[in-house]
Amino acid sequence: MTSSVAYDWQLTHDLDAFLGRTGDFLRSRPAQHTVALTVTDQLRRRGTGQFGERAPVFGALERGGAVRAAFFRTPPYPFNLTPLDERGADTLAALLADAEIEVPGVTADTETAAAFAAAWQRRTGATAAPLRSERLYRLGDLTVPEPAPPGRARVAGEADRELLARWYTEFAEAIGEGAHSNADAWADDRISYGGITFWETPDGTPVAMAGATPPIAGQVRVAPVYTPAHLRGRGYAGAVTTEVSRAAVAAGLQEVLLFTDLANPTSNGLYQRIGYRPVSDFATYDFT
Repeated sequence: MTSSVAYDWQLTHDLDAFLGRTGDFLRSRPAQHTVALTVTDQLRRRGTGQFGERAPVFGALERGGAVRAAFFRTPPYPFNLTPLDERGADTLAALLADAEIEVPGVTADTETAAAFAAAWQRRTGATAAPLRSERLYRLGDLTVPEPAPPGRARVAGEADRELLARWYTEFAEAIGEGAHSNADAWADDRISYGGITFWETPDGTPVAMAGATPPIAGQVRVAPVYTPAHLRGRGYAGAVTTEVSRAAVAAGLQEVLLFTDLANPTSNGLYQRIGYRPVSDFATYDFT
């Protein structure tokens, strides 16, 4: 039997209108909605042109007078969806196709991403190719890895801007997003709130970095974590991630989160040893 409850999608380019409509909904599940919360917070703080010249698009699904799902897209990145059932995915695909809105791909929890990819193929004939599978982790009891590598943690500052931009470029290229990255803007944003921590050797040389998003809705997300290739395997990533995680716990954050690429068993093993526990899996599809 088909439900008689309407699936009412509302689209907008107005960030304030979107947050006014969906803010309570997004905050109701801060772990599951971490990306939507942190990206819209960055757009609010730094302006909607942070990711490119084209305007972001936002949307909310209402049923029975309440918000049930939301999405955003900051071109040139894929759409990011909160959990949807199959009918919701189909109605969204129909709406976007009819409005001739560019949809280069989608990121969502595994079931939602697959449902929307299938709906988009039916509606448009596009090919949906799996691009990346990730796991969201939540920090439980923090465990400091031993022995710690020699050195110490230090928050990056303005004098580190060039190094931050270079390392971010390398990180973005490693995860396949190099073509979309604006390393200078990213470095400026992270420096503005102390959002990157280095691990330094005893002589003061940075050898790894870990970042954290600004707190919002009681959560932060640790990202990115990066060690240059020639310095890996020495415990630097674990040490700096532990320090960033410890700082978040000390600040009283209720949720300390991070994503890992499921294709990388090293990072998944590392974060679990530190004390991170799986929450849910996410997938990204590319549409051609």
